[in-house]
Amino acid sequence: MSTSTAEVSPWAPFKSKIFSALWLSGMFSTMGFRMHEVGAGWLMTSLSTDPLMVALVQTATTLPIFLFALPAGAIADVVSKRKLLIVVQLIMAVIAGLFTYAVYKGEVTPSLLLLFIFVLGTGSAFVAPAKQAIVPQLIPKEELQSAIALNSVGFNLSRAIGPAIAGVLITSIGIAAPFAFNAVSFLFIIATLLFWCPFRIIGDLPKERIPGAIATGLRYVRYSAPLKATFWKAFAFFLSASAFWTLLPLLVKTELQGDAKLFGLLIGMTGIGAVIGAILLPRVKGMFSPQRLVLVASLLLVVVLMIAASIKIQELIMLMCVIFGACWLWILSTFNVSAQLALPDWVRARGLAIYLMVFFGSMSLGSLVWGLIASEIGISSALLIAAGTLAIGTFFTRNYDLNQGKVLDLSPSTHWPEPIVVVDSKCEEDMLLERSPVMVTVEYKVGKADVKEFLSLMYQLERVRKQYGAYTWNILQESNDPEVFVEQFMDVSWLDHLRHHKRITSKDAELQEQIHALHKGDEPPKTRHFLGT
Repeated sequence: MSTSTAEVSPWAPFKSKIFSALWLSGMFSTMGFRMHEVGAGWLMTSLSTDPLMVALVQTATTLPIFLFALPAGAIADVVSKRKLLIVVQLIMAVIAGLFTYAVYKGEVTPSLLLLFIFVLGTGSAFVAPAKQAIVPQLIPKEELQSAIALNSVGFNLSRAIGPAIAGVLITSIGIAAPFAFNAVSFLFIIATLLFWCPFRIIGDLPKERIPGAIATGLRYVRYSAPLKATFWKAFAFFLSASAFWTLLPLLVKTELQGDAKLFGLLIGMTGIGAVIGAILLPRVKGMFSPQRLVLVASLLLVVVLMIAASIKIQELIMLMCVIFGACWLWILSTFNVSAQLALPDWVRARGLAIYLMVFFGSMSLGSLVWGLIASEIGISSALLIAAGTLAIGTFFTRNYDLNQGKVLDLSPSTHWPEPIVVVDSKCEEDMLLERSPVMVTVEYKVGKADVKEFLSLMYQLERVRKQYGAYTWNILQESNDPEVFVEQFMDVSWLDHLRHHKRITSKDAELQEQIHALHKGDEPPKTRHFLGT
């Protein structure tokens, strides 16, 4: 870790005016969303007391992000993130307004409620990857962790304030009030985005098509060890921890005999806990590695779930909500930072979209599972089982390392020379980008003593080649000269190969330097390009 990174102030991102404005407007927007969540959860308990129907509120909120986050991330990497955010949030404001009117007129049924939640959740799916991906555009790289922590603080301030206000509004004005606030809250962030003029990066290659961009994002994640480690830990955690969010409305209504004010207060207490957790985060990170922090926080949540299942005292449940909020913040910010650090800019929105799919997909699946279990054997038993599965998941993923990307330089290296192509006519030049497939060969000469190390490095390079688009890769040894090796890989088209050039990072350049150091001879390894006819 560099000392410069360690000395960055946790408040440093606020030096950026646009970061500060988006942080403030985002906090109001999140507050509206949290008020909407409280209102939706409480409205469903008024329409139906079936635990499954109440659990489906959480499922309808999270399932769209699982379904649509990846195409949303691909779109965000291809089009203007600013324009995408403005258009989608304007649509969401209109939908939220229509939903408010339906609630006010008393025309909402359980099915209609779930439909509106699902539609708004779809909007959130298209907003979330772009919102997370623009953060590195607003602040220097060394302030990224501070910016993510500050976004978590704003998010959880909203969680602390919004639900409490929602509970008061529901009891004093009516159930439609929190939904109205949510509809208006979209306007805050839209207004801020209208005044933001980000730098545009004009590339010399055509933009990716959406289906291809999706496949590229999936391929990058498939061959990224840092991302896969983060995703497995996240899945194991969120699948079980979702039980708390799913069953809390029913716990309040049936076990604690509470009303909307108590429900909003408990949600607010989790937000307060998260704010406390954010304040303590620098100290906690100094005490624990990312893996150990997730381990300790997860075990604390096991205890929280067990106490919530066993002891029905309002004051104790409030304390458990505070502890839950702090642990949730520590784990969520750790996963988020780990995912961000493992992604280069060109695929950032897609990678974060897949992270959100893991997050919300496991939350959605968990909500459905815990709702079904609670329907069959009761809320307390479901919470106890969730505590057990959380402990088991934490144990089995304890060796997955987080923040692996922290030591990786993922900036473009541009060390590959532009390939030379000879064309005989203007027509051939115009068709060049579509020439398919493209085969690349690289010839190495390696001494017998270095072959084992060479092959070990080459198999690491195989993962890199495939991560950037190669669909086949081989390393071949010449039969009559065992010191000669030929690497062969294929890209779909010349355009894809040129994108391959642009995406090579400084980390990849270091690996290739290690390989070239084992190459014998005065000339560098000979590279050839072959184009399909």
